[in-house]
Amino acid sequence: MDKQKTLLKSTAYSGIALHTGVRSTLRFLPAEANSGIVFRRVDLPGKPEVRALANKVVDVRRGTTIGEGACVAHTVEHIMASLHALNIDNAVVEMDGPEPPIADGSSLPFWQVLKAAGTVELDAPAEYF
Repeated sequence: MDKQKTLLKSTAYSGIALHTGVRSTLRFLPAEANSGIVFRRVDLPGKPEVRALANKVVDVRRGTTIGEGACVAHTVEHIMASLHALNIDNAVVEMDGPEPPIADGSSLPFWQVLKAAGTVELDAPAEYF
């Protein structure tokens, strides 16, 4: 039986966001079993969060935007692709703005920092659709 995974250690990535043009920093943090992927906006009061679920998609113009209440995270598709490629089921993605860095336009830079952080199995079975 496959087990859920999270990051072995925290890691970060900084750069310029595509649509807003502002400097943006992401911090990828380990998370507990069954918590899923959670985006946390550390630049907003109360540090609101939104889980990366299909029913949280609020816009698909120019990228995938998820949101719940005050927490909106734009252009999350490359981050999600990198987490999926590494079989990471549970992680917190802290964002200091509404949009992640564009990097080189692909998911590779995110994959590289996540791969370097390593993964660890959790004591919970992996769930597949």
